[in-house]
Amino acid sequence: MHQPVIDTALTQAEIEAELIRSGLNLIGQALSIFDADLRLRVANRQYQAMFDLPDALTRPGTRFEDTIRFLVLRGEYGPQPDPDSAVAFRVEQARAFRPHYFERERADGRWVAVEGAPLSQGGWVTVYTDITDIKQQEALLRARSDALSEQVLHHAERLAAANRKLAATNAALSEAQRILTRTEARTRQVTEMVPAHIAHIDAQFRYTFSNRRLASVFPGAASDIVGKTVEQAHGPETFAMLEPRMRRALAGDAQVFEITHPGSGRRIRIALTPDREGQGVYILSTDVSAEVQAREALAHASRRNLAAQLTSGMAHDFGNLLTIILGLQSRLAARDLPADAAEDVQATLAAARRGVALLEGLSRISAPRDLTAEPTLLSRLLPQLARLARPSLSEGTELQLDLDLPESQVLLDPGALQDSLLNLILNADAAMAGPGRITLSARQNGDWLELTVSDTGPGFTPEALKRATEPFYSTKKGRGTGLGLSMVYDQTKLAGGTLRLDNNPEGGARVTLRLPWRPVAPQMVLLAEDDDAIRAEVRDQLTGLGHSVIEAASLAEARALSDLPGLTLILSDIQLGDGLGHDLAGRGLPLVLMTSLPAGDALRDRADGPVLTKPFPPARLAAALAAATKALP
Repeated sequence: MHQPVIDTALTQAEIEAELIRSGLNLIGQALSIFDADLRLRVANRQYQAMFDLPDALTRPGTRFEDTIRFLVLRGEYGPQPDPDSAVAFRVEQARAFRPHYFERERADGRWVAVEGAPLSQGGWVTVYTDITDIKQQEALLRARSDALSEQVLHHAERLAAANRKLAATNAALSEAQRILTRTEARTRQVTEMVPAHIAHIDAQFRYTFSNRRLASVFPGAASDIVGKTVEQAHGPETFAMLEPRMRRALAGDAQVFEITHPGSGRRIRIALTPDREGQGVYILSTDVSAEVQAREALAHASRRNLAAQLTSGMAHDFGNLLTIILGLQSRLAARDLPADAAEDVQATLAAARRGVALLEGLSRISAPRDLTAEPTLLSRLLPQLARLARPSLSEGTELQLDLDLPESQVLLDPGALQDSLLNLILNADAAMAGPGRITLSARQNGDWLELTVSDTGPGFTPEALKRATEPFYSTKKGRGTGLGLSMVYDQTKLAGGTLRLDNNPEGGARVTLRLPWRPVAPQMVLLAEDDDAIRAEVRDQLTGLGHSVIEAASLAEARALSDLPGLTLILSDIQLGDGLGHDLAGRGLPLVLMTSLPAGDALRDRADGPVLTKPFPPARLAAALAAATKALP
C-alpha cells in the first residue's frame, strides 16, 4: 500500500521570512516599519512588549492611526485635553515624515529613545530603545560624581555590559524556544495526518511519543499511550506477538514484518527502526489489509483464469463425449444384461456422472458471479445446515454447533453461505478419515460475522496451508477435484470477507470465515418511479428484503407523501416524468437514487448519496440502502 506523500518542506519565501522574523526578534530594541499608506508591515516582539500592545495592533496591515489612538487614550503621551486632535497631529507628522531622533519620558516614568528614518520605497522604520537605566545612571553620576571612585565606575560599566549580554542571551533563548515550539507543532500536525501509527518506545517498551493514530490502525487499542507500555496499550495477546521483534530492534536489528491483529483480524505491517542514540525504537504501523486481500485475490484470480483457459477449450468436446457415453450406457442399462455386465454399466454411468459434476465445477471457475443477499436469521439457518450435513458424515463423526448470535436478521446470501459451510464440513469429515468431532462456531465480532469450522483430525500440512485455496489442489489422493476450498474462497471474497486457514493448538484443522455484519433494519421506503413495470420490480425487491413500501408515480406525488409519519428512506429514479429525483433531498430522510444513465453523466454526478445503476440485484439495493442510512449523522 502506497502511503500518501506529504510535503513538509518550507518554500524559499517562507524560509526567508522566518529568518528575518527570527533576526528581528533577537534585536534588543523595539522595531516597527510602516509603509507609505501608514500601515504596519513589520514589527518585532519587543515592539509589542515595550508598548504593551494587543495582538490586533501588531499584525501586518494595522493602521498607524489606530495604534496612535490606542497609545494616546492610554496616556502614553501624558494628559491630552483633546485626544482626537493629538491623534490627528501625529498622523499628519507621519505623512510628512522626516528623519529624527529624540528621547522622551513615558507616562510610567520610563525613558525611550526614538530614532526614525525614511525608506526609499515609502514609509519609514523606527527603532525604540529603553534608556531608563542609562538615564538613572546619568542622574546618579551627576548627583554623586565627586563621591564615586574610578573602581565604582569600572564596576558599573562591567555590570551594564553583563546586563546587555544577559538580555541578548535571553532574547536568543526565547526565539529558539519559539522556533522549537513551532517546529514541534508542525511535526505533530504532519504526523497526525499520516494514515499510520508513528511512535517511539524506550528500552522498557514504554511509549515516549505517539501521533495518536494507534486506535485507527489497531481497533480497540488505547488512544493516549505516551507513558504506557506496549502491553498496556495493546493487551497481552498482541504484545506477545510484538515483543520478540521489538527486542531484536532494541538490539540494533531493524525489523519489517506483518501480523494479523487478534481483535479485528486486520493485517498490520510494522517497521521497527533502532534509535541508537536514544536506546529505543521508532515504530511505523500501517493497516495493509486491503493490499493483502487485493494481492491474494489477484493471485487467486490469475490461477483461476489460467485454469479456465486450459479447460475451456476441452470442456465443450468433453461434454459432448460424456453426453454420448451417458446415452449409450443408459440404453445398455435398459437391456436385460448379465449381472456382471449390469454392474459394469452402472459403474460406467457413475463415472460419467462424476465427469459431468466435474465439468459443472470447472464452469463455475470462470462463470460470472454475483451474490443474492437477503434477510437471514442465522440462528435458524445454521441448525438447518447441520441437519442437512449430518447424514452425509462418516459413521461415528459428530457435528456440534457453538452459536453465540443475536436473534436478529442479517443481510447475506444464504445459499452461498450454506454451500461454503457444507463444503468445509465435508472436507473436514474426509480429512479425519475416521470417527471424530467437527465444530461449527458462529459469533458476532464487532462489524464482522465469524464462522469457524474446526475438526479433530491431523490438521493442515504446511503445504496445504499455503496452497489449499488454489484451484485443483487436493490432498485426497485422486478422490477430489480440488475445487471446494477455491470456491469457498471466491464466495467469501465476493461477499467482502476473508478466509483464514490454520491449525488448532489442541490439534486439528480450523477454517475461519469473516463476513461483514450487515444487520437488517426494516424500513418504510418511499419509492418514486414513473415506470409502472420497474416500480413493481423494485417494490418486490424491497419487500423481499423485509421493508415496507409506499409508492409514488411522479415527483409531485412523492413530495406530497414525503412527510408521512414513519418514513425512513426515499428511493427515487433520477429522471421522473415531472422533474428530477434530486429535488427530494433535504427532507430529513436519506435519499438513494437509481438510473440507467452511464457513469460520468452530469445528473449522476449531482447526487450527494448512493446511486444505483439499473438493473440491479437485491444485494446491491440492500447495500445502497444500508450505506445511505449509515451516512446519516
